[in-house]
Amino acid sequence: MGEPFFLILRRLRRPLLAVIGTIAISILGLANIPGIGADGNPATLGYFHAFYIMSFTATTIGLGEVPYAFSEAQRLWIIFSIYISVIAWAYALGVVFHMTRDPAFRMALARSHFAARVRRQTEPFILVIGYGQSGMVLARMLDRIGYNSVVVDPHPERVARIETQEYQRMPLFVAGDGRWPEVLVDAGVTHPQCQTMVVLAGDDDTAQAVAIGGSALNPNLRIITRARSEMAVTNLESFHGIEIVNPYETFAFNLGQDFSAPEKIRVREWLTGLPGAKRPDVLKLPAGHWVICGFGRFGHYIAQALARAGATWTAIDNNPAFSPEPSLLQKSYSQETLSEAGIEQAVGIVACTDRDAINLTAVRSARALNPDLFVAVRQMHASNASLVEATQADLRFIQAEITSHEVRQLITSPLLNRFLLALRADTGDLAQRASNQLEATVQDRVPFLWVFSCMAAYPGLREAFEYDPENSLRLGDLLVHPHDPSRSLQATALMLVRNDGEILLPESYLRLQSSDRILFAGAKGIEALQKRHYLTPSPLPLIRTGVEPPRSWVFKKLEAWRMAKR
Repeated sequence: MGEPFFLILRRLRRPLLAVIGTIAISILGLANIPGIGADGNPATLGYFHAFYIMSFTATTIGLGEVPYAFSEAQRLWIIFSIYISVIAWAYALGVVFHMTRDPAFRMALARSHFAARVRRQTEPFILVIGYGQSGMVLARMLDRIGYNSVVVDPHPERVARIETQEYQRMPLFVAGDGRWPEVLVDAGVTHPQCQTMVVLAGDDDTAQAVAIGGSALNPNLRIITRARSEMAVTNLESFHGIEIVNPYETFAFNLGQDFSAPEKIRVREWLTGLPGAKRPDVLKLPAGHWVICGFGRFGHYIAQALARAGATWTAIDNNPAFSPEPSLLQKSYSQETLSEAGIEQAVGIVACTDRDAINLTAVRSARALNPDLFVAVRQMHASNASLVEATQADLRFIQAEITSHEVRQLITSPLLNRFLLALRADTGDLAQRASNQLEATVQDRVPFLWVFSCMAAYPGLREAFEYDPENSLRLGDLLVHPHDPSRSLQATALMLVRNDGEILLPESYLRLQSSDRILFAGAKGIEALQKRHYLTPSPLPLIRTGVEPPRSWVFKKLEAWRMAKR
């Protein structure tokens, strides 16, 4: 309440002085105006009686002439005091009512209430700076997979939309500029329950300022920020603990990898999609000549990806600031220019300017010249989604979706990023084997991901590790259904991390060791079933057969006698 309190004192300074001054003058006059005492002699009230009378007179409670009847002069002063008190109180109340409607006061009050609610947080949460398209998609995605979030955005109308949207866990939100340290502190950047700060500001300069400010306020906090320019990426890479997501580079890399390793990109998109949604299909991009409409930062990434994949390209952009290049036509996006770029012989077009209308026009003109083109189009604004869909493009670039998927991947499962890096570097059949396992486990749906930590310190795992060193816990034991050991859980292990090494797609017979970490992919609810190992003491025979083995001496003897009689 610090800022609202001082704002109240500042705004009410004059009204309070007016009220206090009015009462003081009234008391001073009433205490010194002569009257007639009970004995008929001249007398004055004194300051105590004057204060007593003015207290109930100024507050309009009532009026009584005590301790004796007033003189005409005293009654005249009381009349004067009543009127000036009413004027002073009316002035003070008017200022109070006006202040409650003042946007600055309302914002300060909202921030104070927001900061208090954040301080009372007892569960881990993700701090999201920026509630544009990317921020909104990310917040809803985090809510769906069970994360609490706190949202900060400088535009009040954006954060106000949160109250009208469907959330299982309503995010805490406030309108504020994340570049100000006090806003970040109020939002919980130094809170012990803040796990990660995600910066999705509209421009790279703001993103850098917020990310660097958060790193300075809490050096141990994990920070993920979106950055698209090379300068911003270079600046942020010099700060420890800041992870960078570049949606342009991600999309271009996926586009280029689809030429050489389509199964890899399929598995990547499969694992980073929205859990429970339908799995993505392979694009099957055609090889040959491509036309790129728009040669800004995004267009440069697309051109580099096509060049690495062995495809040829010609870019069109009428921005005179670009340096001349052999494959760049600095002209308008007319049919004549498209024809000059070789659209009739091209296999595809990428419309990636920063205006939806230009992209739609370029696609329409290109299809008029070559109806068989593979069309990839960039969507800038969510309000134009229906127009972009009307183009029936084969591929759409929606920055919000790419960014939110990348951030969710980093937040929810750091091991997933490690697995995807290993998948990218693999030269064998890892992608195909991973695809087969996912299809056998979740069919055509995006799986839920979680990490199982094999720690012997957990009560439920201690006995399983110590039961028989020669026949210790196996990976397959973690996939036994707790209620029916004859069934297997609907999950598959993607990677096991042991010390500094990793085992990709480990087999079920692999014997586990304490401190192993396993990345699982499976259906919804399977993670909760696996968590029984953390708390419930589980000897291996119980895990594998569902039958509790005898533990005491008496029951062991009875079991031996029963087995001997068979």
